[in-house]
Amino acid sequence: MAESIEQTLISPRYLAGSGDPAWVTVPLHRACGWSTAGDPLVPRVILTSPDQLAQLAQLRIAPAPDPAEPWWTLRHAHHGGQRAWEITFDAQTPVEIIAAVTDTLTAPAPSPTASVDPYDPLRAAGWHASHHHDGRTSPKGMTSPDGLARVDRIVDESGRSAGWIVETSVHHLPAIWRAYADGNTPSHVASAFFGALADTTPLIRHPHRVPPLAVTHGSTSTRQVSAESVAFALRNRTTALAQRNPAAPPSAPPAPPHSPTARRAR
Repeated sequence: MAESIEQTLISPRYLAGSGDPAWVTVPLHRACGWSTAGDPLVPRVILTSPDQLAQLAQLRIAPAPDPAEPWWTLRHAHHGGQRAWEITFDAQTPVEIIAAVTDTLTAPAPSPTASVDPYDPLRAAGWHASHHHDGRTSPKGMTSPDGLARVDRIVDESGRSAGWIVETSVHHLPAIWRAYADGNTPSHVASAFFGALADTTPLIRHPHRVPPLAVTHGSTSTRQVSAESVAFALRNRTTALAQRNPAAPPSAPPAPPHSPTARRAR
């Protein structure tokens, strides 16, 4: 009989905690040909796209990153008619949400030329117009049905859009995580980001790495899954992206991750 282990399903996904950073970085490097660079004395990982236009920097300040500081920074250079843009994510942003952005960026199909409404995935998931605004946010923001996540449009002094702030917070407690996308972020990239944020599919975490707020303000359940499916989840994801990107430079397949019980909780 195949060995099974217990895993926890967390909903809504924006309360699931950070997860394993390798979910983002390994496929970018091994399946999409992003190269690594950086100073070994600086605790960060830098990945650059093959065309040198996009760069992802992930700080690795273990064991406890500052929740008020960006942990991930995705930058894309000016190219053609598209201005340079940047998205930052705090440390507790679920890696599956970040991966939705990088997966869109590395898709082999050309970026769509027609503008899309980034709010369409939010509306489809039942998000509604935000009731919280300050002097810098636009009334065009959206709030999740449970009120725990919010997407706000940032406006400058002239009233023009200057980007988006995404925040997950519980009542009057400090924000769990924030992300910022500047106003030049392509609409299809923002749409992928917001779609992953509003996706109602639960995220899976090891029971020892379930954030307390996910238990008190979200929905959690446990299930037994095969140990093999957990061990090879990252490899399967990387293989799928490699098949989607046949032009990417070949790379050795990633080794199975360590057993979940051996990983450090954040």
